[in-house]
Amino acid sequence: MNFEDGIGWEIADGIGRIVLSRPERANTLAFPAACALAKAIDTMVATSPRVLLLSAQGPIFCGGGDIDEFLEAGPALSALVDRILSIVHPAIERLAKASFPVVSAVGGPIAGAGVGLALCADFVLGSHAMKLRTGYAAIGLSPDLGSSYFLARRIGPVRAKQWLMLSEVIDAQTCLSSGVIDALYPDDDLGAAAETLAHRLVATAPGSLAAIRALCHDLPGRSLGEHLACEHALLRRCAESVDGREGIRAFSEHRTPDFIGTAHDASRSDLR
Repeated sequence: MNFEDGIGWEIADGIGRIVLSRPERANTLAFPAACALAKAIDTMVATSPRVLLLSAQGPIFCGGGDIDEFLEAGPALSALVDRILSIVHPAIERLAKASFPVVSAVGGPIAGAGVGLALCADFVLGSHAMKLRTGYAAIGLSPDLGSSYFLARRIGPVRAKQWLMLSEVIDAQTCLSSGVIDALYPDDDLGAAAETLAHRLVATAPGSLAAIRALCHDLPGRSLGEHLACEHALLRRCAESVDGREGIRAFSEHRTPDFIGTAHDASRSDLR
């Protein structure tokens, strides 16, 4: 695995992995770590693994921004924020629009920017040790890394607004019942559960996953007619693919399909 400024990443057996590896600093995203995270994301988008797994070392998934770095910036805080977000925001958008599914394994607290990073995934798995605190309003700042966007998509805009305004600690069970996370596991079982899900996705046709991800990503911004046209184009493309033919044949033969194709960049060209 490559490590740079508190971020590790690799691709093996179709699974891309990005690991926050700055546990001594609560995996906060100081400027160097934010740059490394963007680099890791860009590597994944360029090489397009079958699935990406996000995880973290240590007891805290991500504490958000590095408060010590903010303090050191003093009057230049806004310039520092601008430098960080100018690099990491485009990377988060590229990840959200990528063709491959994303799984995050949240084994500890998430706060600030860590909320956006964890919730940008298609599948968010948590351990009993996880909890969420937005934290922005408590220090006079506003959300970043898509925290408000991804949180509102999962729990609704009204509740997201309340959580963001109050900065209260939300426990793991409440995160599960409200839809912030999709499943909750004992602390020692989270890693294995995330790996199992990642391998299950690896065995699925990448073109199909890319189409599903693209269709759902921009909702509700399309009309029904526009959406049906997108479904038409993407289904036709999947039907023309090697994996589409293999899936139909395997179903008729009562066997597990062997999907070998690559993800179509269905997402952008067919959704305009």
